[in-house]
Amino acid sequence: MTTKLTLTVEKSIIERAKVYAKNTGRSLSEIIEKYLETITEEVSNQKTSPKLKKIIGVVKLPKDFDEDKELTSYFEGKHL
Repeated sequence: MTTKLTLTVEKSIIERAKVYAKNTGRSLSEIIEKYLETITEEVSNQKTSPKLKKIIGVVKLPKDFDEDKELTSYFEGKHL
């Protein structure tokens, strides 16, 4: 269920956020919802690296994404 939320935000920030949303093909509501979800998420997901947590919501990864497997594959390709 979705609920309407009214926010008071500096006009220049809203304008920049709308441009960002348009450039990333998402709605402003979707970005804000994902941000709120991320900051309120429980610490139970310890496996996700801090760098990945910073970009959550910006990059859409498949649900079955395995960070360890991808890192191993990347480093093997780079160093072998």
